[in-house]
Amino acid sequence: MKKGISIWSFKKDTLAEAFALAKDAGFDGVEVALAEDGEINLSTTEKELLEIKKQAENAGIELYSVASGLYWQYSLTDDRENMRQKAKDIVKKQLQTAAVLGCDTILVVPGAVRVDFAPELGIVDYSTAYSRSLEAFGELKSEAEKMKVAIGIENVWNRFLVSPLEMRDFIDKIGSGYVGSYFDVGNVLFNGEPEHWIRALGSRIKKVHLKDYRKNVGTLDGFVDLLAGDVNYPSVMKAFREIGYDGWVSAEMIPPYNYLPDTLIYNTSKAMDAILAN
Repeated sequence: MKKGISIWSFKKDTLAEAFALAKDAGFDGVEVALAEDGEINLSTTEKELLEIKKQAENAGIELYSVASGLYWQYSLTDDRENMRQKAKDIVKKQLQTAAVLGCDTILVVPGAVRVDFAPELGIVDYSTAYSRSLEAFGELKSEAEKMKVAIGIENVWNRFLVSPLEMRDFIDKIGSGYVGSYFDVGNVLFNGEPEHWIRALGSRIKKVHLKDYRKNVGTLDGFVDLLAGDVNYPSVMKAFREIGYDGWVSAEMIPPYNYLPDTLIYNTSKAMDAILAN
C-alpha cells in the first residue's frame, strides 16, 4: 500500500509547504482538496493546476486524489434543484481537476438524510435522497469514464447508505467501474465494524481513509490520533489483505493540532508505518 495524507491534516499557508512537510515525514503522497477559495478552487485554471502538480513533483510527492468539503453546503440530495445541480457541477470540476493533476480518484459525499453537525441543512426523506443520489451518479458516471478518473463515494455521518450491503448494492446499481467506494475506516465505527465493510465492498474500494475514533464519546470529538481509539487495526489490515487491496491509504487527521501542528504529521506517519506493517 502507498502511504498518503489529506491536505486537511496540515496547518500550512501553501500547498508547497505541505508537500515538503509530507515528504520529510515519510509520506508518498498528498490528497488535495477542491474548495471555494484557496489554491485549488472552482476557478483554478489548468495552468495553475499544472504548477501545483510541478510543485508536488519537485517535492517528491504524488498527487492521487482530490477531495472536497463543499458537499456539506451543496448536496446531491438537496430538496432544491439548483443546489443539486451545483453539487453535480462540483463533481465535474473535481474530475477535471483530478485529470490535470494526474490523480485517478475523487472523493464525493453522496448526499445526506440528516447531518447532525449541520442541522441547518434540514432533513431529506430517505427514499427521496436515495433516488436523487442514484440518478446523479447515473449521470456523472459518463463524465468519470470520459476523464478516466474514478468517483469514490465516501461513507460519512450523513444517515444515508448506513450499511455495507446498502453501499455495495448502491454502487452496483450505478454500474460503472469508475464509481466505487472511498472507504473511511474511522467513520464506520459510529455504527458498524470497518472489517465487515471491507469484506462486503471488496474490489469496489477505490481509496481508503484512515482515522481512529472512541465509541464512548459518540460525537465528532471522538476522533483521535491513529491507534488512540477503538479501531481494531490488526483486523482491518487482515480484511484488506483478504480482498487484495494494495492501493492508497490516506490519513485524514481533522482538525490539526492547535499547537506545534507539524508534530501531528510526524506522529501520524509513524502510526501508519506500524499499521501497514501489521
